[in-house]
Amino acid sequence: MNVQRTFATKFALVLGGILSLNGLYGCQTNIGGQTLPSAWYLGDDVQFFPAGPEYLLPNTVRAAEEYKAQQNEFAEEEGFAPVP
Repeated sequence: MNVQRTFATKFALVLGGILSLNGLYGCQTNIGGQTLPSAWYLGDDVQFFPAGPEYLLPNTVRAAEEYKAQQNEFAEEEGFAPVP
């Protein structure tokens, strides 16, 4: 009787340890079609993407001005003015 009780106690401790560790390791899960983060997502390395201009028109305007300046330099070298 003592052998069975010792075995059952050890088995219960091992099973309890496995179940308690199961909730501690943290991994991504898929529940209802959603990929949920691990429990440790707050400690993960962060990928930083610096903020760029939200409105891209200034880049377009700057590129157009550079192109016009380049065309004017070319026109001055050749001796004729481009049609606006």
